[in-house]
Parts: sequence; C-alpha cells; structure tokens
Amino acid sequence: MLFQFIGGLGIFLFGIKYMGDGLQNSAGDRLREILDKLTTNPFMGVLAGIFVTVLIQSSSGTTVLTVGLVNAGFLTLRQAIGVIMGANIGTTVTSFIIGFDVGEYALPIIAVGSILIFFFKNPKYNYFGQITFGFGALFLGLELMGDGMKPLRSLGAFQELTVSMSDNPILGVVIGTLFTVVVQSSSATIGILQELYSQNMIDLKAALPVLFGDNIGTTITAILAAIGTTVAARRAALTHVIFNLLGTVIFLILLVPFRHYIEFLSGKLDLEPAMQIAFAHGTFNLANVLIQFWFIGLLALIVTKIIKGEDTLIEYKAKHLDEIVLETSPAMAISQAKQEIIRMANYSQAGLKEAIDYLNKKDKKNSDLALQYEEAINNLDRQITSYLVKLSAHPLTPQESSEHSMLLDTSRDIERIGDHMENIIELVDYQLRNNVRLTDTAKQDLDEMFTLTVSTVDKAVKALEGNNIDLAKEVLSQEDKIDKMERTLRKQHIIRMNEGACDGNAGIVFVDIISNLERIGDHAVNIAEAVLEK
Repeated sequence: MLFQFIGGLGIFLFGIKYMGDGLQNSAGDRLREILDKLTTNPFMGVLAGIFVTVLIQSSSGTTVLTVGLVNAGFLTLRQAIGVIMGANIGTTVTSFIIGFDVGEYALPIIAVGSILIFFFKNPKYNYFGQITFGFGALFLGLELMGDGMKPLRSLGAFQELTVSMSDNPILGVVIGTLFTVVVQSSSATIGILQELYSQNMIDLKAALPVLFGDNIGTTITAILAAIGTTVAARRAALTHVIFNLLGTVIFLILLVPFRHYIEFLSGKLDLEPAMQIAFAHGTFNLANVLIQFWFIGLLALIVTKIIKGEDTLIEYKAKHLDEIVLETSPAMAISQAKQEIIRMANYSQAGLKEAIDYLNKKDKKNSDLALQYEEAINNLDRQITSYLVKLSAHPLTPQESSEHSMLLDTSRDIERIGDHMENIIELVDYQLRNNVRLTDTAKQDLDEMFTLTVSTVDKAVKALEGNNIDLAKEVLSQEDKIDKMERTLRKQHIIRMNEGACDGNAGIVFVDIISNLERIGDHAVNIAEAVLEK
C-alpha cells in the first residue's frame, strides 16, 4: 500500500511539473515580462497571478517567482500581493482538471505524449507532447494513489481519525497543513483528498478543513524562497501566509453554511465527489480574494510592521527613459539614456565589489546580490538599447549622432563588465564545489588586482558622468597596469604550480579570475576612450 501510494504520488508530482514545463515552454519564457507588464495595479496583479499559475500549473511556482521579482525590485509589495491572490485562484484549475475522471485513459494519453516527444523534431510538437504526457502521468499517479489508499478504509485507526476530523475541524486543518508542507504541493494533497472523498473514505465535514489546511501548507514554498532575500521579498512571503490563514479562519467560522452550500451545489449540478472538492477549493480561494482584495493596503501595512527594516532595492526598471521625449527632444532623450547608463555603471561597480566579498568571505548573500546586479544590468541594457534604436529613427545632428553611437557602445561595454562579474561568481562557485584551496599569496595577488580593477571602473564611470578628460586618461594609464599585472601574476602562479604550492584546479580558478579582471579593465578603457573621443 505504501509503495503504491508513494510511487503514485511521485508520478502525480512529475506529471504536474512536466505539464507545467510544457505549457511554459510553448508560451515562451516570458513569465517575468507578463508579471512586470500586467501588474500596473493590484487588480491587474490578480489577473496576472491567475494567468501565470494556470500556465505553469503551480501556485507555489508563481509565488516563488513573485518573491524573486519583489526581491529584484521588479514588483512593489502591493503589486505582489495582487499576484499572490491571483495565484491562489489559478491553482484551483488543477483540482477541476482532476475532477474530470479520465483515469482509464491515462496510459493512451501518455503514449500520445511520448510519440510527440520522441518522433517529432518540431519543438512545438515536443512541447505539446510534454503537456500531453504530463496530463496522462497526472491521472496515472492519481489512479495509483487511489488504489494504494483503498486498504485504508478497513483500518480502525484511519476510521477513528476521520471521525475525529469531523468532530474537530482544527485537527483537519493541521493535518492538511502538515501534509502539504511535507509534499510541497497543494495540488497533490488536494488530489489525494479528492480520491479519499471519491472512495467514501472521508466525509465532506472532515474533508473541508483538510482542504483549508492544504492552502496554508502551500505557503511553505514561498517562505523557503524568501530566506536570505530582501526585506520586501520576505514581506511578500509573509503576506501569502497571512492571506491563507485569514481565509481559513473565515471559512472555519462559516464551515456549516459553506458545507451546506457545497451539498446544495452538488445536488443542483449533479457533481461527482472529486468535482465537489474542486468547487469547494475554487469557492474558498475566489471568495478569499474577493474578501481580502479590498484590504491589500492594510495587509501591506501589517507585514511592514511585522518585518521591520529598510530594504536594499535594486531597481531593474529604467527610471529616466521617457518615450514622449523621443518625439519632442532628441537631445534630452540622449541625456536620459546617459543617466540610465550611469545607473548601469554604478550597478557594475557594486556588483564587482560583491564578487570580491564572495571570493574572500564565501557568503552566498554576496553571490546572490552580485547576480541580481548582473541581471539588473542586463535588463537596463535591453531597455536602453531599445530606447536608443527608437531614437535613431528621428533626425539627429552630427554631434547627437556621435553621442548616440557612443552611448550604444558604452551600454554594451558595461553589460560585458556584468558578464565578467558573473564569470567570477561562477569560478568561486567552482572553487567551493571542488574544495579548491588558493595560497595566501594567490589571495593577496587577487585582492590587489581586484582593487586596481574596481578603481579603474570607478574612474571610467566618473569620467563618463562628468565628461572628465583627466580621469579618462588615468583610466588608460591604470589599464596598462592591469595588463602588466595580469601577465606577471600568471607567470608567478605557474611558478607556484611548478613548485607544488598550488594544484591544477587552483590554477584554473586563479588564472580565469585574473583573465576576467583584465577583460573588465579593457571595457573600462573603451568607456574612457569614448569620453576622450568626444
């Protein structure tokens, strides 16, 4: 019984994930853009949350993505609360899918999905095959779990437990919460609940509190995702917990009329048992959103009071690029693009310092922050490049045209600095995974080169910001020092390796880091030369 249940649960979870991956791949990897563009207000956030959750078949996935976007500065806390509410509605789609009993056709559905995956080269067919295979696996897993649970009805302990849950709704909530925390999928635990209810192993009075608990338990994924993130991201995760807790409290108070409502609905629509649970799940989450939507501001205030502290915000969005200015004043548009490029450059400096700290302290927070800076740089580069391309369609004076080209090149140079910064993070990750030890001399050499490189980038940014010719010349001088230092340190490290002081893995890490620093110096020079050419 245990093996069949666990195996069925594994196939069920795999089916949900595989179906979600297929849906996501067929739609393209644009979930961030969807959430970013559609969350202009909390109501739109709810719609975006529903859409994305239906797309990836996981409210936990949407919530984790939302926490990440808040952490990155893409979404405000209020926008995130709307998305989280929408995710709770979107996740009910899975229970409605399960409500249609097509378990008998699970194997042929899997066969069709396999054919589409293995015998067609077109990615679209492959993605549709993933969706189909996952759909079939979901029902196969559900059938196996149902068969595995059948012997439970003859166990006296299980019968006593269901009677206890009928008499004590809080016990049902606790069981539903704990089970979902363990499985980390409310869709799975609600699917199991639908099977239990379909087989008359649990009555509606006991099933509903378990359903409420399933919704509380699913918040554990957001809590885990928020560990070590920004204050705003932790607040978003806490909002998810409070939202489901409040909903459970409300529905426990209204448990008797809610049960009568589901029984009434079942009689009117002639619903199968599994579909009754699906309607209960959908009603719970939809009503919860309708009740709490009007208190989003209050929810935001509560979590702000509970989780105190100023937030370190890395803003991914451009702040200065005004589309209207493109039409009216190309000179001002160029000035705005330059302001954004300065922000990009500041991010590259901050990210580089986090990379140094990660190398020295091996603290994952430094790595995460550096990668967030790198992602922000990439996003700003895309927005700035798009803005400047639009600007090129308008008449420009020779001077404006020259500065326009310079800004395009500079944006790309700063983006490449971010890439090299990411390379350094990956090299430190490699060092940690393989337990690579650098000598004290090697560490000292890296610190010295890092200091010189950061100073060079800093001067290049200041030269760009103030059109400072003297600073630009200093950048060229310092870059020569970086080149010479890179050659010298490479030779010295080869000597250390020959003497047996360092092994081959240490050589890979050391040489690749100084090589990336040298390339960062080259991009700093490109920025300085652009200033000199002006």
